[in-house]
This record gives sequence, C-alpha cells and structure tokens, in this order.
Amino acid sequence: MLRVRVTAGLLVRVWLVLLGATAVASANDLRLLEAVRNQDREAVRALLEQHVDVNTPYGDGATALHWAAHRDDAETADLLIRAGANVNAANDLGVTPIALACANGSAAMVEKLLAAGANPNAVASGEPALMTAARTGSVGAVKALLARGANVNARDGARGQTALMWAVAHNHAEVARMLVEKGAQVDARSNVSQQIVSLATRYGGVRSRARGLAEHTVVAVEQGGSTALLFAARNGSLEAARILVAARANVNDATSDGTSALVMAAHSGHGALATFVLDHGANPNLAGSGYTALHAAVLRSDLNLVKALLAHGANPSAHVMKGTPVRRFSKDFALNAAWIGATPFWLATRFGEIEMMRVLAAAGADAVSPTADGTTPLIAIASAGIDSGQTASDRRERRLDPLELAATRARHDEDVRHVLEVAALAVSLGGDVKAANKAGDTALHRAAAKGSNKLIEFLVERGARLDVENKRGQTPLAMASRSGTAGSSSTGTAALLRKLGPKTDSQ
Repeated sequence: MLRVRVTAGLLVRVWLVLLGATAVASANDLRLLEAVRNQDREAVRALLEQHVDVNTPYGDGATALHWAAHRDDAETADLLIRAGANVNAANDLGVTPIALACANGSAAMVEKLLAAGANPNAVASGEPALMTAARTGSVGAVKALLARGANVNARDGARGQTALMWAVAHNHAEVARMLVEKGAQVDARSNVSQQIVSLATRYGGVRSRARGLAEHTVVAVEQGGSTALLFAARNGSLEAARILVAARANVNDATSDGTSALVMAAHSGHGALATFVLDHGANPNLAGSGYTALHAAVLRSDLNLVKALLAHGANPSAHVMKGTPVRRFSKDFALNAAWIGATPFWLATRFGEIEMMRVLAAAGADAVSPTADGTTPLIAIASAGIDSGQTASDRRERRLDPLELAATRARHDEDVRHVLEVAALAVSLGGDVKAANKAGDTALHRAAAKGSNKLIEFLVERGARLDVENKRGQTPLAMASRSGTAGSSSTGTAALLRKLGPKTDSQ
C-alpha cells in the first residue's frame, strides 16, 4: 500500500516546541520574541526602535521571524526583515521561516521571505519547502518557489517522494499541473523498502491452508516504488490523474509489489478513477499483486466497475493467487490468504452479491470452480454463516464489535432470506450441494457448524447428504453438536438435523 509521508505530524511537533520554548529560554532578552508571539505590534515597534537584537532565539532556536511566519503576520514580518532578521535562520529541527509559511499555505508570506533572500530549496527535517507547499495546495506559494529556483524534482529524505506525488495525493490538481509544466518527472518513483505484513490473516498464530500449505502468512513484502499516478489511484485523485495521463504517465504503472494503478484504484474503492485509466488503455488483467482489478471491484461491491472491466475484456474467471497485505486488527478490505484460487464469481457468492453473480455469469464466468482448498462457491456462502457474527456481506476480514454484532442480529431474518437467494442462484448455475472441500466438509457441514437452519433445509431438499462424514469423521450433526449450536427447542440445529434424517451423532 502507498503511504504519503505525514508531514503535518512533523510540523505539529515543531510548533509544540515553539509554543513551549519559554520553558527553555536563555537569559537573553526575549521581549521581542514574546511580543511577536503575542502579536503585539506596538511592542514590536518600540523594541525595534530600541535596537533589540532581532535574531535572538528561544532555547529551541526559533527566532521572532519564525513566530511571525507561524502566525502568518505579514506586517510584523516586514518590520523584522527591515530590522535585519535572518530569513534563513533555522531552529533546532532545521525549520526555517519559509517552511512554516509553506505549511500555512501562505503565498504572501512565502513571496515576502523569498524577496528578502530566503532559500527556495530550504529543507526542514528532510522535507523540501516545495513539497510542503504542494501538500498544502497553495498555487501561489508553489509558483513563487519555482520562480526563485526551487528544484521541482527535489525529494524528501525519508521515502524519496516528490512535490508532484504530494500534490497528486491530496488532489491539488492545479498545483500538479504547474509542477508538470515546470518539468516535474511524472515517472519518478518513491523509494522501495521491505515491510513485515500479514496476508489477510491478522489475528495471530494463523497458518494458511491455501493449496494445502502450512507456511506462516506473515511475510516480508516490498513496498513503495510508486509514481505520482499510483498516488492518485490510491487516493482517488481523479482530476490530478487526468493531468498526469495528459502528460503521458503510464496507465499501467505498478508498485514494487506489482500492484497496478488500476488494481490500486479498484481496491481503494475509487471506481471513477479506475474507469478513467481503463478507458485510457489500462490492462484489465494485470495481476502482479496476486489478484486482478475484477477481484478488487467485487471486494469493494462496485457493480459499475465490474461491468466496465468486463466490457474492456477482463477475464471473468481469473484466480486469486495470494492474499492481500493487511495491518493487524485493522478494518482493511482484504482478500484472505485462504481464498487463493477464488474467482470473481466465488467472491461475489461469498459476499452475497446476487446481481454481481448474474452479471459475471452472463459474461461467461466460471460459476463452480473452488478455491485451492476445494471450497466451492456454495460452501463459501454456507461458511459465511448467519448467526456467527460475520455475515455474507462482510468483506473486511475482521471481528465485529458489539454494536456491529447487535445490528447483524437485528437484521437476522433479512440475512437469512438473502443467503437462501444466493445459494439458490449458485445451485441454478451448476453448484453441487454434495461437493466437499479437501477437509471433506460439504456446504451442509458448514451450514450445520454455523447454525443456519433455513440453509440446512434448502440443501437437504436439493439432495445434500446428512450422513456424509468429513476427513475428521464428522457428520453435519456432529458439527452442529460440536459447535454448540443445538438448542433445547425442536428448532435447534441438532434437533433439526435429527428430524431430517436417521443419522445420529457418532461423536
């Protein structure tokens, strides 16, 4: 995933140091500093007439001009500059007045400082002033810096990002246009690094069962290597993306882990931007990240994008090749590593997307292929459950909090009807109610484990076997009893299974 460097945090720390500077003040005459900080211009004028040292700093190195820039106090800044204030003075963190002016997005202050000799290429803790101005979206500040010789392709010291990347990430289209016109490299890439991530199995101690493998799904992956267009895709900056594509940015740009701009936009939920790059030649079948844009569109429930991808030649039967990197205990939209081998139709079934299932089927999608562990679309919808706290529509691979659980239970009847409709459609398109995964579990086993009574009745009516045992020797009845879903009334799951067939619990 892309990350825009959070420069606001740096500046907040700088300001906190400034605001608390009196605690570490030296024995110098700090009256001018206090007057500027308090925006007392009469006192400032009086002190300057007394020839108080205009460059006396606080203990952190901040001068009166720093405070004037921070307050965006142009009149006071004029007074200080005329009195000989050092426009390039840096505090202990390397922050100069122009960096603070850029953080404020104050074109007037930036111009004033530049006219007085401020360095247009000043760098505060690794952050060039031009990048700060681009992030805040100040066209005037960016224009002034460029006119005075700011390096349009300067990079920050931490991630190797550029002003164009930052302008695009925040969708400051006019700033991006100006930077491109002044020679910003649209194909420049941020630094590449490695990060330890989980492949959509974030709750600890989980091993992937995909393809029968037992490897840990916590892996080191490459991150970064992003162009400005990839920042636009990640953040949905459509207007900025238009400028980049007009400047011949590669619509098939991909990050270091293989995630294309199209997949990035689709997974990030930016269907309009995804459609834009698709219309401008993006390959709909790129899967360098382990899944296609069609998988991502299904994940994000974007039916319009699904239709657009299919119209542009997306393979409706492509398979997920690896899980998506996620943060621990996050709410990221994710493709679980256990879903390796899943087709878009499989995902649509798992998420209960009935209309999407129909659209994919009409496009010739494979409606029956299982994942690598043998889980069919029908088993997938049964595994999603109804009473388990994770409904068919939940696609964030996370545990529900108490409020979400309460909402889920409140719509129980609606969810039951929906799951039955999904199952019926899957069966009508060739789904086999008797099919089992590699563990020997059928859809009936999974429905029994989840306590999905109506689904159990549906499956049995269509030929599901009550006496079939999985690889652990368990029947659906045994699964229900083991899961503790049996109730004391005749409507309990175990009671229902006993009623539907002669097979008794063998466990």
